[in-house]
Amino acid sequence: MTAQLEVRDLAVRYGQALAVRGVSFGIERGETLAVVGANGGGKSSLGKAVARLVGSTGDVLLDGTPVPRTAVAAVGAGVVYVPEGRMVFTQLSVADNLRAGAFSVRRKHDWEARRATLYERLPRLAERASVRAGLLSGGEQQLLAIGRALMAFPSVLVLDEPSLGLSPSAVVTVTDFLREIQQEYDMTVLLLEQNAAFAAKLARRALVLELGVVREVVDAATLAEPAPVPADAESAERQ
Repeated sequence: MTAQLEVRDLAVRYGQALAVRGVSFGIERGETLAVVGANGGGKSSLGKAVARLVGSTGDVLLDGTPVPRTAVAAVGAGVVYVPEGRMVFTQLSVADNLRAGAFSVRRKHDWEARRATLYERLPRLAERASVRAGLLSGGEQQLLAIGRALMAFPSVLVLDEPSLGLSPSAVVTVTDFLREIQQEYDMTVLLLEQNAAFAAKLARRALVLELGVVREVVDAATLAEPAPVPADAESAERQ
């Protein structure tokens, strides 16, 4: 199959520092591709470059067409980024956060119908529609951040560390929600995650990113395997 999202030789530089170096990959329509690695490995820079939030060299193509090089235009083209740390508008209500997510597509799509659908899937957010987003729990804020992105009717969703800082029960809720919406909307997902076990629940394969370079490509089964314990750590435990 032809990739819906194609990234070719992408590089991101901050001054003299090269955060992402020559990364290339493709994602088929409806697929989740994970990018895993330690903090500082370049995951966020890669995701932001795909969503046109930072400058880059190389090509990002959606259905064979270059993604515009400004963030607002990229959203209009169908590439939407959900930031690390959720970054909801804490002083706005849940309802207004969702409305804000539709700002670039209101003339093309029925955003109110999309919001109603999200409320059906997330009754907790519906119950708290008039509550300021800053008063929500971490898990509720993460669901709101994803919901806000969905209000832009994305073809490609870029998720940056969606499990970060969440309780185990909230992680389960977020995982289930992502599975449901991907199936319903046939979305392509680029998942940037340090938590490999979480990524393995959603992605069929993953790129292992290390210092801005793809070191290997692994399948979900390999991704789900626990990291081996170093021999010196085993010795320390026995002592």
